[in-house]
Amino acid sequence: MVTLKDISESCKVSVATVSKALNGQSDVGEETSRRIRKVASDLGYFPNASARALKTNRSHSIGVLFEDKTGTGLKHEYFSEILDSLKVATESRGYDITFISNSIGRNQMSYTGHARYRRFDGVIIASVDFKNPQVLELVDSGIPLVVLDYVFDSKTAVISDNVSGMEELTEYIISKGHKKIAFIHGEDTTVTQKRLASFIKTCSKHEIPILQDYIKQAVYHDPKSSGLATRELLALTDKPTCIIYPDDFSYIGGMNEIEKHGFIVPKDISVAGYDGILLSKVLRPKLTTFEQNAEEIGRIAATKLIENIENPKTYIPETVSVKGHLIEGESVKALS
Repeated sequence: MVTLKDISESCKVSVATVSKALNGQSDVGEETSRRIRKVASDLGYFPNASARALKTNRSHSIGVLFEDKTGTGLKHEYFSEILDSLKVATESRGYDITFISNSIGRNQMSYTGHARYRRFDGVIIASVDFKNPQVLELVDSGIPLVVLDYVFDSKTAVISDNVSGMEELTEYIISKGHKKIAFIHGEDTTVTQKRLASFIKTCSKHEIPILQDYIKQAVYHDPKSSGLATRELLALTDKPTCIIYPDDFSYIGGMNEIEKHGFIVPKDISVAGYDGILLSKVLRPKLTTFEQNAEEIGRIAATKLIENIENPKTYIPETVSVKGHLIEGESVKALS
């Protein structure tokens, strides 16, 4: 294992100078610091994590709380892209990420207990039940944290702009001449509430009636529930001309149900998704969808959390809204 002494002997400077240079202290000249860092890199030096933790009072470890009711875990393409971006951004700043659970081996513990056990410097709360008492305990624990797609008082939140996203998607569908638009939404969350309100507001602006039969609840990232909702819509006497799905992956269930009825997209019925995952680009016809900027969400979440960890006295919590963009596919037919 390469030590500070090895580097000092190679550079012909003191161990103290090497330590200062590697820790970015200003009383070592820039040219000397650069030379020391290069030698350290060439020799394959890595600081001892335990020693660094004792010196900085930080573990340089970040906890991620992520729950997925559909059981897809990191196969959930939207969240996996966010988490990958988060991982890259945190590692570039010298931090590792670990998932939070409510058990260590056979020992049960709360999310907060796990976070303290692992000595996390901070926490990212991603896809969870935000009303879960354990989640609320973690939010109130005093551990620096950033929340994705949900806003708690005095906590930083990074949210996808679901209001403008659904507005832009609905405006596009209306511009194609559609007035009978159905919306299959996910379970009752703040994300769902914002998307549904934006959908209704946009339709109302164009004096398009909102039929209750056209509003169906399903589950995010669950093709089966969206398939059943599609079946109900296709059974209506006055069928919608376009169906918006909770997310791109859920559309798979709708696509199968549409095919079972002998209909063709978009010849017989138009469809649109949400998220903009890779699947939407490889389906034929190419799916019209709204792409959320998952990479930017992960990067900003990591940046804000590390700011909070490293500058606790001056850090000011905020809500950051991240905009996405419409992907105009081939699944929405222009009505004459």
